[in-house]
Amino acid sequence: MPELPHVSVAALMPAPPSHADRSEPTACLGLDLGGTKIEIAALDGEGRFLLRQRCDTPQGDYAATIESIAGLVEAADAQLGCRLPLGAAIPGSVSPVNGLIRNANSTVLNGQPLLHDLQQRLARPVRLHNDANCLAISEAVDGAGQGARVVFAVILGTGVGAGIAIDGVDWLGCNAVAGEWGHNPLPWPRSSAAWRELPGPRCWCGLQGCIETWLSGPGFAADHFAHTEQQRSAKDLIAAMRAGESAARASFIRYADRLARSLAQVINLLDPDVIVLGGGMSNVSELYDEVPQRWGAWVFSDTVRTRLLPARHGDSSGVRGAAWLWRDQVLSDTPLSAS
Repeated sequence: MPELPHVSVAALMPAPPSHADRSEPTACLGLDLGGTKIEIAALDGEGRFLLRQRCDTPQGDYAATIESIAGLVEAADAQLGCRLPLGAAIPGSVSPVNGLIRNANSTVLNGQPLLHDLQQRLARPVRLHNDANCLAISEAVDGAGQGARVVFAVILGTGVGAGIAIDGVDWLGCNAVAGEWGHNPLPWPRSSAAWRELPGPRCWCGLQGCIETWLSGPGFAADHFAHTEQQRSAKDLIAAMRAGESAARASFIRYADRLARSLAQVINLLDPDVIVLGGGMSNVSELYDEVPQRWGAWVFSDTVRTRLLPARHGDSSGVRGAAWLWRDQVLSDTPLSAS
């Protein structure tokens, strides 16, 4: 795909193929491309599921990933009896410079013209957004952040990301990196031997001490190993913490404290009404008491009214947000476009 200097992401999206279904849509089709699974879903205008299907994500094979997506989309077409435009959540973003994927922790996608390739293979308009932005849209439209003006949505999973929704619409920023919170350094690092936060772990992005290296599920497990030399999963550590194991409890407190500092920085910069947590670590219910008790020490205010909430739609928020990328077309009489 030729480089297009300094153009908007929307301008990189080709016009819909002439044989695409141009009838007024009555549903939204979304796809969540994850590191281990690909999920597709269709929603009606009220947000009810019309279908949901999943398959495994091919590992390290870009061409096979395209074909797996095509298989899900074609099966959805057959089940729905029509062909809908596709919204897709991806673990990265589209560069506004050349239209290629960048910053994906599923590194097989980086440098690939995924938007172009999907539109060619699927013969329909496609909209791509970062998976954390799709989480933000889903939770702002009809989830935990419904009715809030500014929603900051965080993914705490294999990786760490975030997205911003304002009045139910995702805000990408002029460089299309708004919400890339996971690749900022851990704020207010503690240098004592009890915390060992400096200089911090090396991140896959090439930097050191990124929030993702501390607050991802693997980061939580790695920190426990650094303190105990015990190799345990995040899930096992939470179970041990709940069973009263002191070392697991100490690891959880370090995690909660780091999350509180990292979100306090967000509150100081963005001051959102709601912060929504998604991803595997968002299922740790103790975080919703522990973190707000701690973050006030770093928020530059005499009060913190921001609410910390779990994603209402759980692990379906990504695919729901991807489907809602076409919500404007379903709720209006506007002809389909990829912009």
